Amino acid sequence: MQRRSFLKCAGVSATALTIVPSHVLGAAGQTPPSGKLTLALIGCGTQGLREMIDLLPLPNVQVVAVCDPNTDSDNYVDWSRDGLRSGIAAAIGKTDWRAGTRGIPGGRVVAKEMVETYYANRRGSEKYQGCTVYADFRELLAKEPGLDAVKIMTPDHLHATIAIAAMKQGKAVMVHKPLANRVREARLVIETARQTKVPTHFLPASANENIHAVAEWIRAGHLGALREIHNWSNRPVWPQYPVIPRDTPPVPEGFDWDLWLGPAPFRPYHPHYTNAVFRGWYEFGAGAVADMGHYSLWPVFAEWGLDAPVWVESTPSHLCAIHDHVSTKIHNDYAFPAACTIRFRFAAKGDRPALDLFWYDGGIRPPTPDELVADGRELPAEGMMLVCEQGRILAGFLGESPAVIPQSKNREFQEATRNLKPSTRKSSAWVRAFQGGEPTVGNFLLAGPISEAFNLGAISLRLGGKRLLWDAANMKIANVPGADRYLTREYRKGWEL
Repeated sequence: MQRRSFLKCAGVSATALTIVPSHVLGAAGQTPPSGKLTLALIGCGTQGLREMIDLLPLPNVQVVAVCDPNTDSDNYVDWSRDGLRSGIAAAIGKTDWRAGTRGIPGGRVVAKEMVETYYANRRGSEKYQGCTVYADFRELLAKEPGLDAVKIMTPDHLHATIAIAAMKQGKAVMVHKPLANRVREARLVIETARQTKVPTHFLPASANENIHAVAEWIRAGHLGALREIHNWSNRPVWPQYPVIPRDTPPVPEGFDWDLWLGPAPFRPYHPHYTNAVFRGWYEFGAGAVADMGHYSLWPVFAEWGLDAPVWVESTPSHLCAIHDHVSTKIHNDYAFPAACTIRFRFAAKGDRPALDLFWYDGGIRPPTPDELVADGRELPAEGMMLVCEQGRILAGFLGESPAVIPQSKNREFQEATRNLKPSTRKSSAWVRAFQGGEPTVGNFLLAGPISEAFNLGAISLRLGGKRLLWDAANMKIANVPGADRYLTREYRKGWEL
């Protein structure tokens, strides 16, 4: 029974409200629990915990449950030895939290400890017990009927399965990149969002003021029509193994390998699959382009109205091995290459002519343009370049600090864009959307074209770089027999979508 209804039915006077504890009404400056969005975090690895640091202080959000196949361990992979631990310690107000541990923490028990310690501190109490833990997201959804929303921070191969299950139960859903690592799954996620009409948010989405300013400048006719966009990243920053592991180490204690696999066909456990390195496998991840390209290129797709590409081709790197004194190329259709380029062709639309989008990773960059050579400069390690009929604009990886090259032609552009503010991905707009407000810029219904592009790029790489002609209306690869099998996955029994 809601507190308001209780007070009305019981005839309690307004003065009686003073006997209600402040933690029920909401202490000064805090949102009462009745007005908070109840949320579950699904996926308590390093990235999930790192995002929890920003999630817990939100005044209109209450984390009530956490879920992960792993209980509690320090065998995770991260980008620094102590960065995550020290970040958690600072967030929960315990500077000595797990100090001296030999590894990197993760798991559902760690997430629960974060939640309850943080909320206890905020309430000024020694203890707070209000976070339930689960190993299986299906059990969480069954036993938390009052839950408002879920945040999905699992490996890529589970995104669609969990998002669809949550939306079908009426939960608002936000998910990290990618929406799914298969074309058919991404379409099913979007269609489920359309049918259920629940609020959704795709975490890497942003409205980038720099990209908008560049687009307006180009549309004003200063550089002629846009023809190409180049985007390059220093990813991968994790191993992308050239061979499938053959040894079978034991499954770590407290880790449910079967739940981690989820819909994927069974294979023996190996640490080369889990934690931060899952992104390098076609089965579990979506590669460097999905890891970082969603951040940089989401506003590009939105600003120029890009639909799904009409064709995709790629150039993957390869490795060789010597067997019986003979060197041969390793046939690899299971792991992303160490480096690649991907070219996406988009059809003309409105006043915009056909457009080519080029992605580079693994240390590869586009050729240095003559305009930059004239300035005596080189391309940065990461960046974005827009090629127009009459000039080029060079920017940072996310489109920040755009400038016309060569520098001699940049003055007018800088005058027009001097008031630009740095864009940021951190936003609580999703909270307002999940509480009945306007949809966010990351509404799932907008994620179709970029999801299909990146997943088709992965298929091209998997097929050794083949050009794929994409029939989006019929969801078919028109020119490579048998390639359609990679639009979906082989599901384990009981996990079919």
